[in-house]
Amino acid sequence: MAKHCVTFDTAVTPVTVPTGTLLTEAARRAGLNIAQPCGGQGRCGRCAVRVQGGAVRRRSTMRLSAADVAEGYALACQAVVEGDVAVSVPPPEAAERHLSTDLTAVDVAVPLGYDPDHDQTLHRLCLTIPPPTLQDQTDDWCRLHNELCQQTGLSGFQISLPLLQHLGGVLRQEGWQVTAVIDARPPPEPPRLVALLPGHMAEGAPLWGMAVDIGTTTVTVWLVDVHTGQVGAQAAEYNRQVTRGEDVISRIIYASKNHDGAREMRQLVLESINTLVQRAVHRLNIDATDIFKATIAGNSTMMHLLLGLPAATIRLQPFVTAVNHLPLLCAQEVGLHIHPEATVDCLPGVASYVGADITAGVLAAGVDDGERVSLFLDVGTNGETVLGSRDWLVTCACSAGPAFEGAGVHDGMRATRGAIEEVWINSQTFEPTVRVIGSGKPQGLCGSGLICLLAELFVTGLVDKAGHLQPDLPTDRVRHGAQGWEYVVVWGREAAHGRDLVITHADINNLLRAKGAIYAGFTVLADSVGFPLAAVEQVLVGGAFGQYINVEKAIQIGLLPDMPWGCFRFLGNTAVKGAYLALLDHRARARISHIAAHMTYIELSADNSFYDAFIAALFLPHTDLSRFPSVWQQS
Repeated sequence: MAKHCVTFDTAVTPVTVPTGTLLTEAARRAGLNIAQPCGGQGRCGRCAVRVQGGAVRRRSTMRLSAADVAEGYALACQAVVEGDVAVSVPPPEAAERHLSTDLTAVDVAVPLGYDPDHDQTLHRLCLTIPPPTLQDQTDDWCRLHNELCQQTGLSGFQISLPLLQHLGGVLRQEGWQVTAVIDARPPPEPPRLVALLPGHMAEGAPLWGMAVDIGTTTVTVWLVDVHTGQVGAQAAEYNRQVTRGEDVISRIIYASKNHDGAREMRQLVLESINTLVQRAVHRLNIDATDIFKATIAGNSTMMHLLLGLPAATIRLQPFVTAVNHLPLLCAQEVGLHIHPEATVDCLPGVASYVGADITAGVLAAGVDDGERVSLFLDVGTNGETVLGSRDWLVTCACSAGPAFEGAGVHDGMRATRGAIEEVWINSQTFEPTVRVIGSGKPQGLCGSGLICLLAELFVTGLVDKAGHLQPDLPTDRVRHGAQGWEYVVVWGREAAHGRDLVITHADINNLLRAKGAIYAGFTVLADSVGFPLAAVEQVLVGGAFGQYINVEKAIQIGLLPDMPWGCFRFLGNTAVKGAYLALLDHRARARISHIAAHMTYIELSADNSFYDAFIAALFLPHTDLSRFPSVWQQS
């Protein structure tokens, strides 16, 4: 097969690839990361590059005009190399520009009555072991095992081959005085030696574990001293898989259909986690190998991509995962850069689209332990919903997209310093006032800010019920931009980056689809079990921006049901909170398994009711205004 030279203007050196290679693959070999938010399906048009010379064949020109093609533009995910090529790559997408390396710290209360001696499975033991003699030639492992059994009252400790290989050297290094780190889980799991450290560690020194939430949009890591239960450091950033698909379906397609796609997706999420680990341990001035346990929450697709499991069947009828309840693993086989023998507990899910982020969230919200019927919403990319109480739980999921997490929006960003979190618009002048996290100059709009902005645009008449901007109003903030009509939220002179900060017609459509999917999901779920939505006693909202959301504005756009404000509780990232609780207490971990085993999953694609409800919810606040009497009375 013929070989061709591909030169990218942003790469250090050209690459040589065979005929038929996609430009995205050539870019990857050149060390470039061209974003493919639709997973390389050619639907989003955001991987467009300019072919300045040479031969490529465009398999699709969707999202490109005839003028674009005439100027040399091609979709990198749909253009194959058929000769030597010179390519110009535009600047990265907005979502990549806003990758955050900071996280507003979340205060975490240690569970009341937490007792590490009884609740925690991870323990550190200082051992003094009698050395062998000619009269006592018991082997090294038996000597250690006997001491472990005597101190713990347990038996049948397991040890890995790598630990066994270094056992003798560690025992002799400090004259048979060592510190053992063990993971003693309740039966039927056998107790396990996680690490053997030379010398005696100081009593009361921290013993580190970590809770991880692999969100579709954002990855979050908490480092926890499991002796005290205190969270020592927190870190979060966008999931690097965003560049290969903004939703789970796009990522599954990319992993399934691209050469080495599954390995690439696994590597991207591991890079996300391991980068956050390094950032967190740096803050604590410890080493990553001091982390001996990890508990991971994430939706089913994220778990499959993390572990390199085939995910294709998740998106194909009858929508089945490879596994919902994963066995315990160790860090070196997963690829986490912590102690190689650290226990990795991937929490269980329910179905293809209701994963461990929801079972952990239900635990954190206390839905499974409450007498009142609750509606639990995880307002994120996948829009999962749980309805029920301690007596019964039903759940469903719908693809809401990443708009409420700041991705897929022109000037979207995470809820971190510089993000606009609230907006007010004067109904006479149409001039906005904004509140920014950190009180500095604005850099973008986070999820709560987008909800407030959309509500204000609606109640002031800047957009109609269908979400169309009104260009005839007396304001220069509504203008025709590169992507159609847009509203200028902040002029460039007032923004941190010097660019006008806008919301576009496409952004509004993304928000309408996201809120419509979430609203349709919980209404169809309630209808499916014959439980009136009006009879729900409390609405518990999870998701990364849950603690910032404005109830009034969320109701005005039709995201949340029109209920008294006192019925709502906003809980923040319940997935990582649930992982944290499971990290600390084996009984909390057992509750998650029980939740996963006993929750009834409703497949929304089984009939047309969800589609009908979704179409009805694509308006502000809804086509049926009787569902939103408080909004109707204001209009």
